[in-house]
Amino acid sequence: MSPAAYGAQKRREALAADSVIGAESIFATYKDGEVPNNEAARLYVADVIRQVKPTYIITHWRKSIHKDHSTTSAIVQDAVLLASLEGVVTAHPAHRGIRGIWYADNWEDSEDFQPYISVDVSDEVAQWREAVSKYEFIRGGISSFRYLEYYDALSIVRGAVAGKMRAISFDIDSFGKRRVLDSMP
Repeated sequence: MSPAAYGAQKRREALAADSVIGAESIFATYKDGEVPNNEAARLYVADVIRQVKPTYIITHWRKSIHKDHSTTSAIVQDAVLLASLEGVVTAHPAHRGIRGIWYADNWEDSEDFQPYISVDVSDEVAQWREAVSKYEFIRGGISSFRYLEYYDALSIVRGAVAGKMRAISFDIDSFGKRRVLDSMP
């Protein structure tokens, strides 16, 4: 499949998945495997952060077998800072409301990934399945890797560890893993 056709397919799939979960996609111009690790990409993401004003950002873990995943992680980390600085000029005003970056649990990004935060998703499994099934790679048309079964099983495993029926897990930067208490709980 040509890069243009693949990009069009991914756009259609994202919009179909969005309609299931009530989300809105914002598309950059980068092709699969060609996300540049440069200042322009960081400013683009910083401006999207300013536009959307999220509280938390979910992105890829920094170590990955997929070049775009590790590049995206680095871009997002820098873009959060850039989005907060008044002196950085983009189309939208500065946004300082980010409380954290959460790194998604992804089989391609598993090196040194340590599940730290778990979120109960027991009641959302049917909606998740409907949304992700909009993607050809989940349905098995692109790769022989059994994505749907892998992530379905992973939600059960993460749920068991978290004491829930189903959960998804995230890692965070090590500096966020410290707790300061005034006394023993």
